[in-house]
Amino acid sequence: LPLAAVSGAAFVWHERRSRAPMLDLKIFSNGTVRGAALAQIGTSVAMAGVMFGLILHFQYAYGWSPVRAGLANLPLIVTMFVATPLSEWLAKRFGHRVACLVGAACLSVALAGLAWGVGHGYAAIAVCMVVMTIGLRTVMTICAIALVEAVPANRTSIGTALNDTAQEVGTSVGTAVVGTLIAALVTTRLPAGVWSSDLVQSFFHGERITYTVLAVIVGLVAAGGALTLTDSHATEEPA
Repeated sequence: LPLAAVSGAAFVWHERRSRAPMLDLKIFSNGTVRGAALAQIGTSVAMAGVMFGLILHFQYAYGWSPVRAGLANLPLIVTMFVATPLSEWLAKRFGHRVACLVGAACLSVALAGLAWGVGHGYAAIAVCMVVMTIGLRTVMTICAIALVEAVPANRTSIGTALNDTAQEVGTSVGTAVVGTLIAALVTTRLPAGVWSSDLVQSFFHGERITYTVLAVIVGLVAAGGALTLTDSHATEEPA
């Protein structure tokens, strides 16, 4: 963590002084750019954290095979496609800001639901996965459009790259947060094979706390980013 902080500070120092910066930090003076990137980080934290946690849940706590555990993620994949028209309708009807706030609410509610659902079977988890994916698709789609729309016309490639980078940062943070919390709350070494009933219950307890923490963090980050967006009704990135 200290090395990452030093590296980040060095990158900012270099980019601010470079004649041809890889990332022109002046684009962050635009509130929509900052907010859209922040919301993208929040959604990616949720997606990576949940996918990482649920793979452990399905394969080890439930004892499912890797194939069955993979198929258990189908609600995420299917909903990602199905939710696209809903995301576009929200943007056209209410504008980017309100639509993203709806998406952020879905994320927070779904994560809070998972905190309860991990101890109540797959059906409860699947419902939460669907709600979360609606939030993911809405925020990710709209923020990508808003970010590119907010940068100057000759900087759209930078806007697209920044959008992707924000998602990558969120993915790394989400995986790290869930892994760290599970290690701290359950055990630093999860055994292979069949888990004992005591370990399964301990894991469920760790998941409840982890998803509750994520619900708060992701809700605040995604909603905070959404509030900076405009009332634009665009549903496609500028050409």
